Amino acid sequence: MSQSVVKGAELKLTIESLAYGGMGVARYENFVVFVKKAIPGAEVLAFIYKIRRGYAEARVIETLSESPYHVKPNCNHFNICGGCSTQNLNYDEQVKQKVKQVIDIYVRQAGLDDFMIENIIHAKNQYNYRNKMEFSFSNRPWYVDGDEKNNSKFALGLHVPRRYDKIVDIEECHIQDKDFNKILDLVRTEAIKNEIKPYDNKTNNGYLRHLMLRKGFYTKELMVNIVTSYEDPSKLEPIKNALINNFPNIQSIVNNINTRRADVAYGEKEINLHGSSFIREKLGDISYEVSANSFFQTNSEQAVKLFETVQRYLDLKGDEIIFDLFCGTGSISLFLAKLTKEIYGFDVIRTAIEDATRNSVINGIGNAKFHKVNLDTYFKKGRNIELFPIPDALIIDPPRSGVHKNMLKSLPKFKANKIVYVSCNPTTQARDIAKLIHWGWKLQSTTLVDMFPHTPHIETVALLKKN
Repeated sequence: MSQSVVKGAELKLTIESLAYGGMGVARYENFVVFVKKAIPGAEVLAFIYKIRRGYAEARVIETLSESPYHVKPNCNHFNICGGCSTQNLNYDEQVKQKVKQVIDIYVRQAGLDDFMIENIIHAKNQYNYRNKMEFSFSNRPWYVDGDEKNNSKFALGLHVPRRYDKIVDIEECHIQDKDFNKILDLVRTEAIKNEIKPYDNKTNNGYLRHLMLRKGFYTKELMVNIVTSYEDPSKLEPIKNALINNFPNIQSIVNNINTRRADVAYGEKEINLHGSSFIREKLGDISYEVSANSFFQTNSEQAVKLFETVQRYLDLKGDEIIFDLFCGTGSISLFLAKLTKEIYGFDVIRTAIEDATRNSVINGIGNAKFHKVNLDTYFKKGRNIELFPIPDALIIDPPRSGVHKNMLKSLPKFKANKIVYVSCNPTTQARDIAKLIHWGWKLQSTTLVDMFPHTPHIETVALLKKN
């Protein structure tokens, strides 16, 4: 390690690129320094706050020379929120950096020196694309520059990075649907006016915990889910009435009750306050019922492009049997079902399987079958594979942690000719694909779909074929 790179040092650094996760990468006397909120091309004075074996972490004290890719962030909360960490970076450069990160990861993790991304799908809408957001209520606002907001003890917004106890009172979030900003302001106003107390996560007192919003991008239907610490729906009447009066496209208002200390936006019980318990979204020609606690892609417009990429890689002729592993609510399965002979979905979450089955009925799809199984163990060492027909292809869309080693070892036993691997974490995807290559698969093509502009999140789709 360089003698100059020590904890507490202040160094002039030139940012060369972005690391996976969004931190700027610089080098000082060949020592790697990761710098928070620094973008490629900028020269900064940075404070070293952490030393690790082989690298250091730093934060910007002063920007000495602005990056040529710098753009003014739209958001007033950019410097404190942390949700859109690259909003100050030109969008085309954001995508180029994501491509570079994926290539670097594959070269390191899978040893593929000739790896390349064949297709890059940019987002048409870089703002107002999120169809779901979760906000927290708090009596502990995060104040900026001494702004005490008249000593307010009420905040509705997002957590300050690495602080579970402080909430940034969000006025406007630019990546969520525009209706959400109006709802956010209305709920805040009504709660304060009617003295409905926010939850205190230190004392376990108070009522309002979370506000979760959903909207069908293509249907325009809105859902409002208010999570409270105990059951008393009468307290929510003023908020409910104001929402109904101001937003005629609200199809669902629900109240989830979370009595536990766990800081999560779902509860042990759900009360329907208005309308139905779900909203509808339509991707392609498939309609989906989406309930408050079910998983659904948070960028509907890009989800269609993601599903179309999977379809293109499968090159379906209509007589194929497809297995959709980690199928969730069956969004990909149902999108493809009418193009296949049969499609089988597998997932461990019972409510997801119930949603998938219900949506197959709604769409009149009879050739999609969904099974609740724990994929970490169900097919271990090839067990239970004989209970199903031999698939022509596998779709894999695992959690961020990737495919469990038991499931990964079982993949060759399915005797499928193709695997389409969808991932929100290129590091674990590259790790898993390296093993599949070792077992006789060939990586044919990779596509990057930018699902989340202005954030470090990356979605990639890989096609593998049996040698």
